This record gives sequence, C-alpha cells and structure tokens, in this order.
Amino acid sequence: MTSLRKLGSSDLEVFPLALGGDVFGWTADEAASFAVLDAYTAAGGNFVDTADSYSAWAEGNGGGESETLIGKWVKARGNRDDVVIATKVSQHPDFQGLTAANIKAAADASLRRLDTDHIDLYYTHFDKPEVPVEEIIGALDELVKAGKVRHIAASNISPARLRASLEFSDREGLARYVALQPHYNLVSRDTYEGELQDLADASDLAAVPYFALASGFLTGKYRPGTTVDSARAEGAGKHLGTERGQKVLAALDEIARAHDTEVATVALAWLAAPPTVAAPIASARTVEQLPALVAVAELELTRTEIGRLTQASV
Repeated sequence: MTSLRKLGSSDLEVFPLALGGDVFGWTADEAASFAVLDAYTAAGGNFVDTADSYSAWAEGNGGGESETLIGKWVKARGNRDDVVIATKVSQHPDFQGLTAANIKAAADASLRRLDTDHIDLYYTHFDKPEVPVEEIIGALDELVKAGKVRHIAASNISPARLRASLEFSDREGLARYVALQPHYNLVSRDTYEGELQDLADASDLAAVPYFALASGFLTGKYRPGTTVDSARAEGAGKHLGTERGQKVLAALDEIARAHDTEVATVALAWLAAPPTVAAPIASARTVEQLPALVAVAELELTRTEIGRLTQASV
C-alpha cells in the first residue's frame, strides 16, 4: 500500500500523484474520463485536481465540463469520502476574478457541478493583485466556516502576495492557505525555486506543481524528427530545440534505464523529492498513459540521481 502524504498543515492525506482534470470534457470524453478515474483510484490514487474553468478553451465548451464529469463519476461510484477534490476560482468565463461576491458565487456553482456539499481544497486560480488580500481571505474564510470548503490554497501567486495573505490569516485568525500550486518541472525551475519555495517551507505549505511533465515533453515521447498527435505538441516541442532540454532528456533516459521504468516516472520522482512537494499534478487522457504516472509512488531516486537531473536542468 502506497503511503499517502500529508498536505501541508491540513488534515488531508493525498496520493503522491495528483490526477489533473483538465483533459476531462476536452481530449477525454465521459467514457474515457471515467476509465482514467477508475484506473487511478484502483492504483491507490485519491487526489483529483480540476478548476471551474476547465475546459472553456475547447470549441463548444463554456467551462465547468471537467467538474461536471468528476461529479458524475463520484456519484456513480459512491466514493465521495475516499477522494480529495481540488478545484479553483477566478477564470471561469461567468465567474471572473477574486472579489468576495465572485468567490462565493463561483464556489456555489462548482459545488453544483461537482454534485457535492463540500470542496476539499479550494484554490485561487490566478491571483488578482487589484483585489486586497483581506477581501480574498475573508471570502474564503466564510466558505470554510459555512462548511462548503475544507481547506484553501493558492495558485499562480507572487511571494509578496502569498506572504501578505498568510500574515493576514494569522493576524485575524482566519482560514489559512495550506497549499501552493506553482508551475514547476525539470525545464521550469525558477517558477518555484527560490523565494516561493522558501516561503512554502517556512509556512508549512505543500506544493502541488502543475505542468509537472512540461506539456508532455518530460514523458520522452518528443524527440528530434518525431511527430506527436497531441493538443499540447506545440508547447512540449519547444523544449526540444534547447540545450537544457536535450541534457534533461539524456539524464532521464539514463536513470529510467537503470530503474527499468518510464522517463515520465523519473521526471515526476525528481519533482516529488523536495520536502515541500506533496504531489505533482499530471493528467492522462487514456488509461494507457496512467501507469507511468502512478508509478512515481513506488520510485525513489538516489541522491546521486536527483543531483544528476538537477545539474542537467540548470
């Protein structure tokens, strides 16, 4: 049995790989989404990450498709108490921003789509510096007090705004962020390392990194001369032309061979190694993509291997 990880200062315990819900209702239809969710939980997974805006960018979608599918799946499986559901506010086309009124209205809309009475982890999706942290934290605290949200978290936030939020929560005795969702992976380290990571460490915040596989680049399927049929191919492909991208792939290949495992598993294991990281986020649109992701729970890299990847990714 894979040991779960404590999420920051909260009472939530999560599998060391969060399943990204951005593909549900986008590149994975209902049947495919249910199959992936079933396979993930069968492997011991319990941490599903979505947002109210997923997947408003897809033609014909209005936002909320992912939450709706997750809600239907949980209802069908009767497993609400076994799954930690994280969602986010600020980007839904009908619920833009982080004013107090919008946060509360968006949360109610998410609860309806998820067909549940509570959200386990509620993130501010993108910080809105024009809204005072006092207003944001105040609204989130009301949701916690009402039982609609168990814990709060922040994504895409500057160290200064994060610090101000934590200080306000502590000073006023209000709900306090327990997790942070930064963009972080082997080819994007400065998006978390440094001030943000130090703050997470000092404040007992769990990091739950997104773009953990750099839009698929760190799966190793993007190689010179190959064409990949994926909605994310352009984003992943840009790393191929960089010296760092090539060095990282070479180091990943070498370590994956040594462990007889997938390149993606090694990339996730490097990401999951720092004490502040609770669970990287990765998504799978097919069941076949899942084993390499959940295998991170069983792979422990040596200090030398972590160092080799860290050096390659400089």
